Amino acid sequence: MREKLKQLRRDKKVTQEEVAKAVGISRSYYTNIEKGVKNPSLTIAFAIKDFFKHQDDDIFDIEKR
Repeated sequence: MREKLKQLRRDKKVTQEEVAKAVGISRSYYTNIEKGVKNPSLTIAFAIKDFFKHQDDDIFDIEKR
């Protein structure tokens, strides 16, 4: 997840702050999502996916337990 989100953000040329503001979360929370420290709720995950206009479901890796 980390590298995919970073790459999408770089490709779109936006900051973590801009993404966070667009999806309605704090920059620190978004940073933790991007680092893999936090997992977003489904609502936030879909908002991030919509922000990047990303069609694939590979933005967020799901770890199998």
